[in-house]
Amino acid sequence: MIRLREVTRRFQIGEQQVLGLDRVNLDVTAGDYLAVRGPSGSGKSTLLNILGLLDAPNSGEYWLNGEATASLSEERRAELRSRWIGFVFQSYHLIPRLTALENIELPMLLAGIEPTERRRRSAALIERLGLGARSAHRPGELSGGQRQRVAIARAMVMRPLLLLADEPTGNLDSHSGAEVIALLEELNADGLTLLVVTHDAVLARRARRQIHMRDGCILAEPSLVPA
Repeated sequence: MIRLREVTRRFQIGEQQVLGLDRVNLDVTAGDYLAVRGPSGSGKSTLLNILGLLDAPNSGEYWLNGEATASLSEERRAELRSRWIGFVFQSYHLIPRLTALENIELPMLLAGIEPTERRRRSAALIERLGLGARSAHRPGELSGGQRQRVAIARAMVMRPLLLLADEPTGNLDSHSGAEVIALLEELNADGLTLLVVTHDAVLARRARRQIHMRDGCILAEPSLVPA
C-alpha cells in the first residue's frame, strides 16, 4: 500500500538547509500496524506529512495504493487525502463551536455527501465509539479521551484505507490512552492500515512492526530497535 524509494526532504531555514528525510525507503502492506519512534527532530513528523500527502519530497518516489504521488497536482493530492487517508493528532483539532456529531460530519460536508448519508454514517460511528449520549456536546464539554474518540471518528467517517496517528495518546491519562489505543487496534483488526508516531516504547511494542528514526533516516526494524 505504501512504497517509499530514496525519499529526501530538505528545508531552507534562513541561510541553512536542514535535511528532514535522508533517502528513506519504506514498504507498508495493506492492514499493517506500524509504530514510528525517534527523538524530536529525527524526521518522524516529516515522514508523516509525506505519507499523508501534506508535503512532497524534493527527490525520490512515493507510491500510495499503487499511484505515484511525488509530482501530483495539489487538487489530486487533496482528492487522495480525502479518499484514502485519515489523520489523528495529539491535540484533536476539533472545532469548538460544533457538536461532537457535527465535527464527525465535517469531512463528509466538505466532500459534498448528502445530509441523510452524513447523519447515518456519523451516528453509526459515534455509537460504535460509545459516545452516543455525548453526540450533542461540544468539545469543551468532553473529556480528553472523549475528544480523541470524536477525532478518530472524524478520521474514519470517509472510510480511509490508511490512518496516520501522531502521538494519539500524548495528551491523555493512562486509562483514556489505553481506551484510545484499544479502539485504534480494533479498527486495524478490521483491515485498516495503521501507522502511529509515538515516543512511548510500551505503545510502540504493541505494533506488529516498529521502526526507529534518527537524523532523517530509518535505522531499524523491530528486532533491532532498543526498548
